[in-house]
Amino acid sequence: MAESTDSTSSAGTVIVTGGAGFIGTAIAGGLADAFSRVIAFDNLHPQIHSSRSRPDTLDPRVELFEADITDPAAWDRLLADVTPEVVVHLAAETGTGQSLEESTRHALVNVVGTTQMLDALNRHKKLPRRIVLTSSRAVYGEGAWVRSNSNGEVFYPGQRTLAQLERGEWDFAQAEPTAMRAGTVFPAPVSVYGATKLTQEDILRAWALSYGVEAAVLRLQNVYGPGQSLINPYTGIMSLFCRLAKEGASIPLYEDGEVRRDFIIIDDVARAVLAATLSAEVNPEAIDIGSGEVQTIATAASIIADYYGAPEPHVTGQFRNGDVRHAWADVTVAKKVLGWEPRVSLRDGIRALAEWIDAEQAAGR
Repeated sequence: MAESTDSTSSAGTVIVTGGAGFIGTAIAGGLADAFSRVIAFDNLHPQIHSSRSRPDTLDPRVELFEADITDPAAWDRLLADVTPEVVVHLAAETGTGQSLEESTRHALVNVVGTTQMLDALNRHKKLPRRIVLTSSRAVYGEGAWVRSNSNGEVFYPGQRTLAQLERGEWDFAQAEPTAMRAGTVFPAPVSVYGATKLTQEDILRAWALSYGVEAAVLRLQNVYGPGQSLINPYTGIMSLFCRLAKEGASIPLYEDGEVRRDFIIIDDVARAVLAATLSAEVNPEAIDIGSGEVQTIATAASIIADYYGAPEPHVTGQFRNGDVRHAWADVTVAKKVLGWEPRVSLRDGIRALAEWIDAEQAAGR
C-alpha cells in the first residue's frame, strides 16, 4: 500500500502545537502543500530555541503564533478567527529524566496543555475533523517480557528499583523483552513523562469519542536526526554522541552498553505524522512508529565513533532513573493502516545527522 498522504488534501486550516520544534519544522512543508493555512502554535521555549526567534527551518508558508498552550487566553485569541480542520498536537515536555525533577512542569504542559486545547476548541464551537497526537514509547514502561524457563509465559516486570540498578542487575532474570505494540502490550509507564503522555492519550480519546472527532495517536520510538536541538541536555542522545566523538572523546555507555533501542530518523517520523494527518481513515488504537531495526546503545555509539575516527565507546555502569532497559516497536500496524514504512537505516541516518552537525558547527550555530 502506498502512503496515504493525498486522499484528504484540504483547502482548510491546520494548527500544529509545538509547530516550531523538531518534528513541527520537519512536517511544515508537507502540511503547507496540503492545507491552505498552517499555523504553528509554539512558545519558543529557550530549552529548545536559544534565540527565542522563528526557526530558519520553518517553512515560510507557515504562520507562527507565539504563545503557551497552557494559556486559555492564547487559545481564545487564536480561535477567534481560526477554524481548524485538523490539529496536530506535538507540544510536550519530553525529558524522561527531567520529568522526575520537574514533574509539575511536565504535567502542566502535557496534561493541562492538552485539556486547555480541548476546552478551547469546545468553548469556541470549533471542533476539528481530526486530532493527531504524537505520543511516546515511554507509555509502555518496561513493556512485556517472556519467561525463558516456561512455555512462553508473558509477564510485566514493572519498574526496575533503585536497589536493583545499584546492584547492576540490568535485565530481568531468565526473561526476554518483546516488541512494543499497541493492542497487544498494555501501557505501564515507569517515568513521570511516560505517565503524562499516557494521560494525554486517554484524555484525547475520551474527548474525541464524545464529540465525534477522529483521533490518531502515534507512539514514537527514539527520534533523532538533522534539526534536533543541540542545546537541550535532556534529549538527543545521538547528537550528544556525535558531539563527543567529534571532539575525539570516547562515548560513555550507561548500564552495560547492551540497552536496546529503536532509533528512527526524523524523515521517517515526518512521513508517518503526515500520513496520519492526511490519510482517509485513522486507527482507533495507537500506532507504533519505529525504525524496524533493534539496536543496542553500544552499536549506535560504535557507528558514530567509527564515523569520526574516535576511540571506542566505554561502559561506565552508570544508570538513569526512569529509563527502561529495552524498547523497540512492531510497525506492522503502521504499514497496514497508514501505508507507511521506515526507509532509512541507522548507519545512513547517523551519517546524515553527523554531516548536519558538522555543517551547523562550521557555520557557528
